[in-house]
Amino acid sequence: MKNKYDKTLIWFKIITIFPEMFRAITDYGITSRAIKKKIIDINFLNPRNFTKNKYKSIDDRPYGGGPGMLMSAEPLYLSIQHAKSELKDATVIYLSPQGKLLKQNYIQKLIKKKKIIFICGRYEGIDQRIIDYQVNEEWSIGNYILTGGELAAMIMIDSISRLIPGVIKTKKSIEQDSFSKNLLDYPNYTRPKITNNISVPEILLSGNHSQIRLWRLKQALGKTWIKRPDLLKKHILTQEEAILLNEFKKNFNK
Repeated sequence: MKNKYDKTLIWFKIITIFPEMFRAITDYGITSRAIKKKIIDINFLNPRNFTKNKYKSIDDRPYGGGPGMLMSAEPLYLSIQHAKSELKDATVIYLSPQGKLLKQNYIQKLIKKKKIIFICGRYEGIDQRIIDYQVNEEWSIGNYILTGGELAAMIMIDSISRLIPGVIKTKKSIEQDSFSKNLLDYPNYTRPKITNNISVPEILLSGNHSQIRLWRLKQALGKTWIKRPDLLKKHILTQEEAILLNEFKKNFNK
């Protein structure tokens, strides 16, 4: 009997020398549940298993000199070929600070890939020949340096997985996420009504859902204007949004 999520199932193959790190997503949270439901599949290949030296070393000094070590081409190449033999027509992604900067709208496109092989670099990086001839896409999660690609791969897998139908129960919670419409999320509150003498905004207790919607939209627009004006430039304001943002700005400047 076919699983009801077969049409949206995504296979992730991770090439890493530290597969144990991925327990953070295979054993916990929504990705763990998605694996149990067979919505996604995550498994690993360790390049050390494809080395021919007795020490299982997968790094060497760079030609031309320079600091640090590089991951060798041959074990990575063999790992990729083995992964491709198991995942036909897979997209090979190398996680690197030189890659394209990951954004929410790109993640929405990545879920269409269905089969993804992640290469997690270590040391000073990997042999350029792997990037030039084996990698389809190079991605970065931010303008900073990590000690390896494992954390970046986990972030990408989590970001992709949560958009797959069936992974998160409430579709609206995804639609209202920050960045989903180039707007940050509005402020959220829960019980108790008063904590440390600070009360929840009265509008949220009113039961007037029309007014609550407008208040939330205004706050989302205002937060984006204050914290991420770059996002607001990409967002085409409706007439209602333009009025609400103008009201927010007037009150903010008082």
